[in-house]
Amino acid sequence: MKISATIITYNEERNLPRAIESLRCADEIVVVDSGSTDRTVELARKLGARVVETVWRGYAKQKNFAAEQASHDWILSLDADESLSEALEAEIWRLKKAGPQFDAYTMPRLARYLGRWIRHSGWHPDRKVRLYDRRKAEWVGDYVHESVRAAGSVGHLESNLLHFTCDSLSEHIKTMDRYTTLAAEQLIEARRQVSWGRLIFEPPWTFFNTYFLKCGFLDGVEGLAIANMAALYNFLKYAKVRFMGPGR
Repeated sequence: MKISATIITYNEERNLPRAIESLRCADEIVVVDSGSTDRTVELARKLGARVVETVWRGYAKQKNFAAEQASHDWILSLDADESLSEALEAEIWRLKKAGPQFDAYTMPRLARYLGRWIRHSGWHPDRKVRLYDRRKAEWVGDYVHESVRAAGSVGHLESNLLHFTCDSLSEHIKTMDRYTTLAAEQLIEARRQVSWGRLIFEPPWTFFNTYFLKCGFLDGVEGLAIANMAALYNFLKYAKVRFMGPGR
């Protein structure tokens, strides 16, 4: 079982070394960069990755393009702000030795937010398909929240993929602005209408669901920040549909 690890990048010099250094179980590492102006490309090559420079296609299309550049059919796809835990790396080594019994594998993702590992708030286990046979699976999603859709059987790994999210609230707000715009564009293209009721009631419901029903209060003040940001995300997404949609 030969594995190609793929990472798409744009100005990821801070995160990329950690991601690449965790991929000792991969037989090659392919970095697809879309015009970085920092040291991303230089660092990727220095750490042994093969770099392909190309235009930006959108998240899902870019990740499918990265899989197409790989030498092997089994793809281990990471974002630049992710890395394999030591336990997950060991689990993948065992899978390589035994051979795959499924066409794709999910893995739980554990996020680090504002310096704390988040184990509640609806953020964990947050299972994602990241290891897959490209002949049986592909990335889908035109705008945001892309995911792997597998045509074959799906197995499950048990160890955590580590996700290093925002180090500050200002970084979170900046990221949220970009993603809510993409989410609004997706809703507009689908001709989804946004009522006043959704604008008024969905944000507070999101806060209540995240903080209380999903036990965000167990994540401390970081959990409180997550619940508030989740509510703001929904408000901004729907408000942008109202302001960006036809007739505005």
